[in-house]
Amino acid sequence: MDQMIVHRLGMDTSGLVVFAKSIDAVRGMNALFRTRKISRQYEALLAGHLTKDQGLINLPIMRDYEHPPFMRISTKEHQAALVNLDPEIVGKKLMEAPKACLTHYQVISRDGLNGNDSLPVTRVTLTSISGRTHQLNVHCAAFGHPIVGDKVYGYRGEATSNGGLDESALAETAPDRASDDLQQLLAEAAKDMNVCVHAKSIKFMHPVTKEDCEFTSPAPF
Repeated sequence: MDQMIVHRLGMDTSGLVVFAKSIDAVRGMNALFRTRKISRQYEALLAGHLTKDQGLINLPIMRDYEHPPFMRISTKEHQAALVNLDPEIVGKKLMEAPKACLTHYQVISRDGLNGNDSLPVTRVTLTSISGRTHQLNVHCAAFGHPIVGDKVYGYRGEATSNGGLDESALAETAPDRASDDLQQLLAEAAKDMNVCVHAKSIKFMHPVTKEDCEFTSPAPF
C-alpha cells in the first residue's frame, strides 16, 4: 500500500492527495511529478492584507542548520555558515546546495479572521511552481505574510522567524509585511486552529488512459 502513495502534503496541510491503483500508474505519476506536468493549487489565509493582487515569490531555500529539520531562505551569509560544519556530524542533507524556489500568489479576497476586521487576513491561491519541501510556509513567512495558524514558520514558531531573513533583508523582500504586533495577535487568535493552507485542486493527464483529470476540494477555513 505504501508504494501506491504518489505524493505527500506538507506539514498539517489539508486537501487532495493522489493514490495509484497499479504499479504502472505509480511509475507514470512519478514521471509526471518529476517533469512538473502536474498542476496543483493551494488556498491559504495569510496574515495581513497584501498590497498587490498577484505576484511571484522568488527566493531560494536551504535546510535550516540552526533548527533542523526545517527549511529557511538561503542567503550568502547562511551558506557561509555551513563551511565549518562537518557533514559526518550534522548530516549530508543539511549540507545540500540551496534550491531555486518559485511561488505564485493570487489574491482571492481581503477579510478579517472570523469576521474580525481588527485581524486582517488575505485569502490567496498559491501555486508551488518548484515544489520544494515546506516551500509555501517558508516563502509566505519570508514574504512577511505567514500562513495563519502556522505554528512552525509563523510568529515565534519552531523554525527560524521570517523564513530566516533579518530586518534588512525583510525590508527588501517584504516592504508591506504584516507587523509583529499583528502577527502576534493572529497567532493568539488562531492558536486552536489548524494551519490555514489547503490543497484545493490538481490537474494532470492520466498516465495510463491518457485522459485529462481534474479534481477540486473546497477549503475548510
